[in-house]
Amino acid sequence: MKILVGYKGTDVGKDLMDIAVKHAKAFHGEILIVTSMVGGDKTETQKLIDAEKNLAQAKAYFDDFGVKSQTHLLVRGFEAGEDIVTFAKEKDIDEIIIGVRSRSKVGKLIFGSTAQVVILDAQCPVLTVK
Repeated sequence: MKILVGYKGTDVGKDLMDIAVKHAKAFHGEILIVTSMVGGDKTETQKLIDAEKNLAQAKAYFDDFGVKSQTHLLVRGFEAGEDIVTFAKEKDIDEIIIGVRSRSKVGKLIFGSTAQVVILDAQCPVLTVK
C-alpha cells in the first residue's frame, strides 16, 4: 500500500504522522511524504530550504518507527491541491492523508483550499486529520 502524506511541517503534522505510522504498519505500507510549492517568483529560496528540512525531519520520524518512507518536494508550478492530486495519480497512491485546520463558518464557505481540492478530486480515499 502506498500512502501519500501531505506535509507542511505545521502543528497538525505530528498527529498526521502518528496516524500515517499506524496505517503504514497495519497495511504494510510505504509512505510518500509530499510538500508542494508553486515555485518561480512565488516561492522564496529560504522557504524551499525550510521545506527540505521539514521533509528530512518527517522522514527521520518515520524511520524511527521502522516505516519505509521517501520524501518529495514538488515545485512544478501547480497549486498544492492540484499538485498532490496529480502526484497521487502518477504514483498510483492508495490513500492520501492530509491535515486540515479549523476555520470559521464563513471560511468554510470559501471553496479552493488545498484540502477541499484533494478531497474532491483525488481518485483514492482521503483521510483528513484535524
